Amino acid sequence: MKETKQDSYRVTPRKMDEPDNYKKGRGAQINTKNRFLKEQHVQEHVEGIDDWTEKQEPTQYLEQEAKSLVNKVTSPDVGMWYSMNPYMGCEHGCIYCYARNAHEYWGYSAGLDFERKIIVKTNAPQLLRKFLMNPKWEGVPISLSGNTDCYQPAEQKYRLTRSLLEVCNSFNQPVGIISKNGGMVRDKDILKEMANKKLASVMVTITSLNEDLRRVMEPRTTTSMQRLRLIRELSEEGIPVGVMMGPMIPGLNDHEMQRIMLAAKEHGATSAAYTFVRLNGSVKLLFHDWLYKNFPDRADKVWHMIEQSHGGQVNDTRFGVRMRGEGDIAEIISQQYRKYGKLYGMNAEELDLDTTTFRRPGAQGRLFD
Repeated sequence: MKETKQDSYRVTPRKMDEPDNYKKGRGAQINTKNRFLKEQHVQEHVEGIDDWTEKQEPTQYLEQEAKSLVNKVTSPDVGMWYSMNPYMGCEHGCIYCYARNAHEYWGYSAGLDFERKIIVKTNAPQLLRKFLMNPKWEGVPISLSGNTDCYQPAEQKYRLTRSLLEVCNSFNQPVGIISKNGGMVRDKDILKEMANKKLASVMVTITSLNEDLRRVMEPRTTTSMQRLRLIRELSEEGIPVGVMMGPMIPGLNDHEMQRIMLAAKEHGATSAAYTFVRLNGSVKLLFHDWLYKNFPDRADKVWHMIEQSHGGQVNDTRFGVRMRGEGDIAEIISQQYRKYGKLYGMNAEELDLDTTTFRRPGAQGRLFD
């Protein structure tokens, strides 16, 4: 697929009157309050503070020896049973990310801290190997990036995701990956090897083909064209790959669903999924601040459409509803997904990862000791 001009419904953020006050390359512009801390200094009502300045700080990688890695997923509507995340916090800076709230458990803010204080689980491969050696484990698929992106910029330095894949490959442990970073292409060799054994599948997230929107909504991610090229390169290696369109935000990117699905299909994607925006916890404050700074001409409309799709709120905690929304706007998006998914042959075949070949290296020999 060739790059095309933006469609007539352009979503272009305004240029800041005072660009020095806007932190380019960051999604969040403030640090919100951490609900677990009693004493802290945060900026939540900028109009009430004179001469408040937030320092431009570089990203910090905070290395730690973690106690655990693989987590059981109890939510019935996220499509995974277990997940593992070698990094906590994410430099991609996606303003809508639900994982921001988890950073508060570590004593940080869901805002700027989430993007520039990245916790690195340096012993992640060792923890995974220990977990898989448990005789009660039966090789159920594990998802990489159930919370934060396993191919975020930190992966270039630490290569933890690569190491986790090598461990999984040695155990014949099936893995599902979701990412929006083109850096995944570095690991297409091992992904191909695992895919040949039906042990790997990939979902590439594309939320917009409009680069003006992507740059402010997902400031440190790879471009949409790089993600499409990633889909093509993986699919050409026989790796099952799909496109995740999430989240769909009414008034910003919902009109792009058809174009994204078509582009992904033309590049080799065979499956698709989507989520509807929900602004839980501190993400509500961060998204509101970001929306009114970048899109003052339509901020009220976008905000109210999100509310209309969550029963008057911008978040819904009910399983089965929270990821899809409800009401007329959410239903229109759902209809688009079903219509174009069928038109482009997405999800025509169900993909099942093979759990029958899981084995513990060396376990066979120990039977005869």
